[in-house]
Amino acid sequence: MAQGKYERELKSILSGDEEVIESLTKTCSEDQKKDYYRVQNIPFLVVRGAGSLGVDLVAVRGDVSFLIEVKSSKDDILYLSDQKRLKEQAEKIEEICTDTKLLPVYAYRLKRHRGDKWRLFTMDIEGLSKKYRVLNKKLPSVKTTVHNNYKLPWEDGMPLSEFLGYLARLLG
Repeated sequence: MAQGKYERELKSILSGDEEVIESLTKTCSEDQKKDYYRVQNIPFLVVRGAGSLGVDLVAVRGDVSFLIEVKSSKDDILYLSDQKRLKEQAEKIEEICTDTKLLPVYAYRLKRHRGDKWRLFTMDIEGLSKKYRVLNKKLPSVKTTVHNNYKLPWEDGMPLSEFLGYLARLLG
């Protein structure tokens, strides 16, 4: 499956698309399913980004907005330094979010996994508003290697279902 397919999948989830949520949650626990369906109460308007070194998705609703970079792999650890372009992209996202005071979200989909396939990460950004600081502290940060390169260990990320449930409780 092409990377664009996972961008569309996440876009559909955040937009509250019942067909996509139903299909994706077939192997999830009942609690995970409930949390996925909570997004239907206040769905996001999600726009796909364009251009290299930009973000994949921009998710907006009345109370919160995110810049989202979508990654997928069959490996449980994704190294963003494997290609120079990926490291530059991460640095650019960090710069954009620092300038705009928006929360960056890395959405990592593990291929061939049962249950909640998505894990979320963020980057430490200075100067965020209180609401975004709370979310920034709640989400696990993108990790760095001993050589100061970025990595996403899937197991360390927050399940998307948990994040959607948390948003519903925090923001209504």
